[in-house]
Amino acid sequence: MAAALPQILAFDVFGTVVDWHGSILREMAERYPQVDGDAFALAWRKGYQPAMDLVRSGQLGWTRIDALHRRILDGILPQFGLGDMSEAERAELNRVWHRLAPWSDSVAGLARLKSRFVITPLSNGNIALLTYMAKNAGLPWDCVLSAEVFKAYKPDPAAYLGVADVFEVGAASVMLVAAHHSDLAAARQCGLQTAYIQRPLEFGANQPKDVTPQPGNTYHCSSILDLADQLGC
Repeated sequence: MAAALPQILAFDVFGTVVDWHGSILREMAERYPQVDGDAFALAWRKGYQPAMDLVRSGQLGWTRIDALHRRILDGILPQFGLGDMSEAERAELNRVWHRLAPWSDSVAGLARLKSRFVITPLSNGNIALLTYMAKNAGLPWDCVLSAEVFKAYKPDPAAYLGVADVFEVGAASVMLVAAHHSDLAAARQCGLQTAYIQRPLEFGANQPKDVTPQPGNTYHCSSILDLADQLGC
């Protein structure tokens, strides 16, 4: 028996809806062409999970992703010969995460899904970051939900179950849409439906991802437009 359609579609954002690697690569090429932008983007993102682990473990109090991104940035700048970057330049570069470009299918796919479902991000990014990103990229969210709302970074169950609580629905009425198997697995453990989006170039052309289907997802999609097709939008 097929699962009932969800009411709420909650989207992971970094890598699923927006191209963080390509966006940082382009910005570095414009601002600091002497730097290997591919390596810089990967190094910045590599610090993401360890930084959140400091919060999860209690070594840091609740800290927004903007502040964690800045902490990682300050740590990697000397590795790339940018240790003398001014405070103003650092602050501006850190806001590249507010300016990430969507994948080519994202805006049209979200618009189609919005015609039938409530759509919201469920990202570890903070509210301001996600709002400015949506404004810049034209992402048509119905609202902006973030780990900041729940003071819990994914894969904490409080983040996934928090979406159901906000909308006063059961967990099975929420579907997490993501390009990351670990995120989806954690959501399923909380009773959410899941849809996997293939993003083979999330880490750039030099590090293609294995996007082989894994069991458990309600839908497996080549793009957000493909998800809209499968959901009849």
